[in-house]
Amino acid sequence: MYEYVIEGGYPIQGTVTASGNKNAALPCLAATLLTSEPVILHNIPEIQDTNVMIEILKSLGAKVEKLSKNNWKIQCDKIENLMLPKEMTKKVRGSIVFAGPLLGRTGKCEMMPPGGDVIGRRRVDTHFLALEQLGANINVNGHFSLIANKLVGADIFLDEASVTATENAVMAASVAEGQTIIQNAASEPHVQDLCRLLNQMGAKITGIGSNKLIIDGVKKLHGAEFTIGPDYIEIGSYIGMAAATHGKITIKGIRPDELRPLKYSFSKLGISWRIDGDAITVPNTQDLKVNNDLGNAIPKIDDMPWPGFPADLTSIMTVVATQVEGTVLIFEKMFESRMFFVDKLISMGAKITLCDPHRAVVCGPSMLHADHLVSPDIRAGMAMVIAAMCAHGKSRISNVYQIERGYEDLVGRLQKLGAHIEKVEVE
Repeated sequence: MYEYVIEGGYPIQGTVTASGNKNAALPCLAATLLTSEPVILHNIPEIQDTNVMIEILKSLGAKVEKLSKNNWKIQCDKIENLMLPKEMTKKVRGSIVFAGPLLGRTGKCEMMPPGGDVIGRRRVDTHFLALEQLGANINVNGHFSLIANKLVGADIFLDEASVTATENAVMAASVAEGQTIIQNAASEPHVQDLCRLLNQMGAKITGIGSNKLIIDGVKKLHGAEFTIGPDYIEIGSYIGMAAATHGKITIKGIRPDELRPLKYSFSKLGISWRIDGDAITVPNTQDLKVNNDLGNAIPKIDDMPWPGFPADLTSIMTVVATQVEGTVLIFEKMFESRMFFVDKLISMGAKITLCDPHRAVVCGPSMLHADHLVSPDIRAGMAMVIAAMCAHGKSRISNVYQIERGYEDLVGRLQKLGAHIEKVEVE
């Protein structure tokens, strides 16, 4: 097991290139099952979650070749196993996106309930309701068994704009007979990337980027070469880290349009940046002060489906707000356990009132002191890293596997930016 040891008080300085979008890489890896021809994927982040997904592909019979750093060639000319390996499935929530392509390619899939972050109840009902409408029969008896003699297009209305349910439905519908319409579809950048990959493989998907996707099924998909887009959640994490530590950072390889939903919420904390082409620079001259709403009302930072502020950044915004003058309400609507990590920030000296499982009032700035922390999930773990970098003294963070599920070479990259962080082995 490993821990991070972080000495706070050192602003980050320098330049970093955005990693590939984790949440795009996972379904794109799964989509390679839909063809017997080779698929080459570029900019796959080297993180724990993608490692597990690649191992699952191998267990199903895929031939996997690492061409170079972040670049992979995958060919599933023959699928030899229709049961996803239990231990691997439990490690990654995203493993559920194998259901759609396996149904589309073989008409069958068996898997245990997926694992991943422990941030509250995470329904899978939407996945199965969508796949059932395409012709699948679902049996739940300790594990999930999905069988479809034939997939047929349908007019589907998702009961929630679930990202992974949308992805499963799109992949299955791409090779279904006839036309499928998915309404209330998720439209996040990673959903858009998956749809673009599928179209390069021969699918016929329109409405990409909207909440209504139209898929005209084709009999067969072919190989393709595709580049995963940048991870805007990682970018947002580095923006928050630079502001909270009073540092200056340039992030290359961004898509400016994907940062527009972030800009408004960060501006509520007095944080801004400038964009030059595909690079963003966060200056060290930020006026870290809460900008109150009209009438001097306390502002709210809340998440919502794309193009709203992403839920995965609410943990980051919570810790950044501890270093900002003023009061702000953080309202995380999606997961009822995500905000529970704030008790550790409180133990470090943060002035936070947890109103209920979804809302926290943060008053800043707070002088944080070092503590021993345990990462409960990817994003709260990154928030703890930022807190430790702001704190006085040396903090230790355990369960760093959770953090490394979503952030590529975090320790090495932060060291290059001037952070005093080490990864140490512990019993």
